[in-house]
Amino acid sequence: MSWHARLQLNYTLEGARTVARHEHSGPLRILQSLYPEGEAICHNVLVHPPGGLVGGDTLDIAAAVGPGAHGLMTTPGATRFYRSTGPLALQRTQLSVAEGARLEWLPLEALCYSACQAENHLTLQLAPGAECIAWDVTALGLPHAGQPFEQGRFVQHIEIPGLWLERGVIDSADRRLLQSPLGLAGQRCIASMFLATGTALTRARRDAALDAARALLGEHAIKATAGATSPNDQMVVLRVLAPQVEPAMQLLKAVRTAWRKTLWNLGGEAPRIWAM
Repeated sequence: MSWHARLQLNYTLEGARTVARHEHSGPLRILQSLYPEGEAICHNVLVHPPGGLVGGDTLDIAAAVGPGAHGLMTTPGATRFYRSTGPLALQRTQLSVAEGARLEWLPLEALCYSACQAENHLTLQLAPGAECIAWDVTALGLPHAGQPFEQGRFVQHIEIPGLWLERGVIDSADRRLLQSPLGLAGQRCIASMFLATGTALTRARRDAALDAARALLGEHAIKATAGATSPNDQMVVLRVLAPQVEPAMQLLKAVRTAWRKTLWNLGGEAPRIWAM
């Protein structure tokens, strides 16, 4: 049996408090809104009770952050794309951030089991004055369990219309991509993290974001396979290759903390679910 689940989450600023309201169909939920940083920033955990996607499943996630609000979304664990006999497993995420609003989109990794047939789409719309810190982490196979990514196909699509388009097709049969030093060079975790804004960053803010990321990169064990760039005046992008998820996620979390402090004058409060 396949599932088609949908979640619409809306953040609005009511007085000094960011409030989250949602509607859903199928097995997709958010847990109780939390305010570990005060009422201005609303933390939510997105939960998919079946625990993963099989062929034929579709998850549609939409989140809209209203003017002046600040929402943070994460997940309690990996999004698992399981083995398929042929049908596609699809996750589609549509995010929109209104004028003067902030969003942090911080899901844990997408885990691609061998023989999966999967696509993961993320689209972000930014109004003037909107800002977003987001990441996307993909892991191929289960190396700790001795289950490499030997069969299957995964498509990753990340788009900020007019600013950024990242689309990759990873096929287990494409050994040049997986093993070549011009491809993934045998690494099995791929991560992209970005700061994106609806209005051009000042040179000082853009340089500060780059400097903060590069300072952390210079001290990290995977510095040789990671880099921070600014492809246009509304984005700073961190790209990472790693042998497994843990070092990549450690780096991304550290950069998030640095960007929050440098650009938003906020602390590095982590979602509580990460400590469980």
